[in-house]
Amino acid sequence: MLLYTENPLKFAFSKEFNDDRPKSGRYGILGVPFDSTTTYLPGARFGPNAIREASYNLEKYHLNLNKEPSEPFYDLGNLQVVHGNFQKTSRHLESTIQEIKELELNPITLGGEHSVSYSVLKAFDAQDVTVLHFDAHMDLRDIYQGEKYSHATVMRRIYDLNPDGIIQVGIRSGTKDEVEFARDAGVKYLTSSWVKENLKDVEKLISSIKGLIYVTLDIDVLDPAYAPSVGTPCTGGLNPLELQKLIFSLEGKDVVGFDLVEVSSRCVGDITSVNAAQVVYDYICL
Repeated sequence: MLLYTENPLKFAFSKEFNDDRPKSGRYGILGVPFDSTTTYLPGARFGPNAIREASYNLEKYHLNLNKEPSEPFYDLGNLQVVHGNFQKTSRHLESTIQEIKELELNPITLGGEHSVSYSVLKAFDAQDVTVLHFDAHMDLRDIYQGEKYSHATVMRRIYDLNPDGIIQVGIRSGTKDEVEFARDAGVKYLTSSWVKENLKDVEKLISSIKGLIYVTLDIDVLDPAYAPSVGTPCTGGLNPLELQKLIFSLEGKDVVGFDLVEVSSRCVGDITSVNAAQVVYDYICL
């Protein structure tokens, strides 16, 4: 039983879940409406439901992949977060992800701010996982505004979990200290401009990753022209088709978890949630 969830609007095409072990299925979607460390544009707490709402504009048949989802997937509702308290929310989230894994479902987490990704990854044996990180920002600060756990420190905290590797894609913002840390720590980062000029090489890099993969995707990896409603917008990003091709590179890979964070849409039809819903469905349909 998922102790810390409530049930709002469901992602389009998801199956009903009744707390029993599913007879079949691949993914379990969990919303995490938490944004208590956001420092620029608040509103990521509205992201999970905005993404779900936008998903109802999608067709079940994925034209570019020429298929529908191969297995049922479930929307398990939203985590009951404790606004303003990262530690309690983190414990609830880690416990719930463990429950989803025990149901033999692969978790898809909808944020919410990026700090939640650390709590999700804590539920895995991180040492066995390569973390594939799509983002405009490196998020490798050790402390930000006096806080150890923040949207700006999430990849540093994930690094502390000692994953098998970290690959950052779409980067176009970082401090000198973050860049130096990445180089010293062996964190591979690919700038947005390099990715755009070498997209085929990045596709090959992703498809060549060995072993288990965890994907964390901050929607601000897209340019603000395509994702304006985000916590920390940054110009010079990818376009939706470029991101879609990179997601398609995960086909056939052993992805153990996926999160999409930092959607701050507050109205129907907002292009940020529309693109976010498409990214999630691209992944589901692989």
